[in-house]
Amino acid sequence: MTAFTVALVLVVAAAGLLRWRRPAWYWMTFGVTLASLRVLVRYSSVMDACGLTVPPPRWRLALARVTNRPVPDSRPPRILRFRPTRTGLVLRLGLRPGQDAFDVAAASDRLRHSFSMYGVTSREVRSGVVEVRMTGYDVLKRVQMPAKVDTRPMRVPVALREDGSVHYRDYRAVPHALTLGATESGKSVYQRNLVAGLAPMEVALVGIDCKQGVELFPLARRFSALADNPDTAADLLDALVSRMEGVYQLIRAEQRITSAVPDAEIAADIWDLPDDIRPVPVVVLVDEVAELALFASKEEEKRRDRIITALVRLAQLGRAAGIYLEICGQRFGSELGKGITMLRAQLTGRTAHRVNDETSANMAFGDISPDAVLAAIQIPAETRGLAIAGDSTGGWHRIRAPHTSLRQAVNTCNRHADRTPALPELAPFRPELVSSSEAPVPLSKTAPLMA
Repeated sequence: MTAFTVALVLVVAAAGLLRWRRPAWYWMTFGVTLASLRVLVRYSSVMDACGLTVPPPRWRLALARVTNRPVPDSRPPRILRFRPTRTGLVLRLGLRPGQDAFDVAAASDRLRHSFSMYGVTSREVRSGVVEVRMTGYDVLKRVQMPAKVDTRPMRVPVALREDGSVHYRDYRAVPHALTLGATESGKSVYQRNLVAGLAPMEVALVGIDCKQGVELFPLARRFSALADNPDTAADLLDALVSRMEGVYQLIRAEQRITSAVPDAEIAADIWDLPDDIRPVPVVVLVDEVAELALFASKEEEKRRDRIITALVRLAQLGRAAGIYLEICGQRFGSELGKGITMLRAQLTGRTAHRVNDETSANMAFGDISPDAVLAAIQIPAETRGLAIAGDSTGGWHRIRAPHTSLRQAVNTCNRHADRTPALPELAPFRPELVSSSEAPVPLSKTAPLMA
């Protein structure tokens, strides 16, 4: 056996081992080259087989008849750009006259099989130009966020999409969002990524965790206000409404509507105000929203109506005042009472992890896309963290957040604890941080103290 044969066998064995154990490494070393050659060589025949070609123009047919030449072949879309990435390939195609972006989207599954890729998605960049993203392996099986992400104020990278791109939670573009997920679906990990991404930013975090604070209170050093029961949550939401009204008074006083001021400088929200007087934006995270909507007595019903009314007011009016809602829960349906559907209508962003019933998926995506509803109820139980993310435009993606332990999130919040703003309106709800040297408090009279 020659040295070349031995080297070839070793290379093939290494490629097979990498493809099995480390698909990302395999793609960067071997897969990207093989896939590029496969796509470029098969491109014309695959497009023809998938029905993505158009007949040649009449002048070319006439010229072929006059010159007694063969009839020209049908023409596929032009490749305007071909770019390999860390997860796949990106093709930017120029459509021929008579072609539509929907034709490419409808043929995505056939393109995936023909080019031997793991996944193919497409989107229309502009009229006549379609971007096709191909993934070479399952990027959601072991999520690895890229080292460099496009970070902007109030824009947090929280997950990875199935096409290899980063999924951002952009509060300037999508002010309010709803996140659903059953027990052990990965909803808490998604929430931790969100808090960890917001911690380094100039933003006030407000939490409502009716599970006695077990999810959010470990992150308390970065929170300006926290509530762990419905009674405190009602008072906290009323304080947020009062803050919103005060911010609107500030905006109105600083609008500077005079004939000498250009239109672009007229203030309509906090982002139009000068930096020195701009109020700090507030992100309100509500964990287990159903606990705020349930009631068992007349007094609890009055409290429930007060809470839902405050949430609806913040969802309708809070965006310009820099108050953004992040509503999370295991269950979200019309049976939670009046006002829930009205609240849902104001939550533009929708994220659904694995849910236990179709009704919750319908509340998340029923008014957006039936395909997203079907995708949400088909998430298997063993793939924790996998979710469907969409918005009111009808577009949706499969995403998965990288695993972040509670300790990692706590360390991030503690590291940026100095960025926690003190808001006068929310001072009564500022979490009290107990030092580790103090004796623990028993949960009941009979519970022994732990040494």
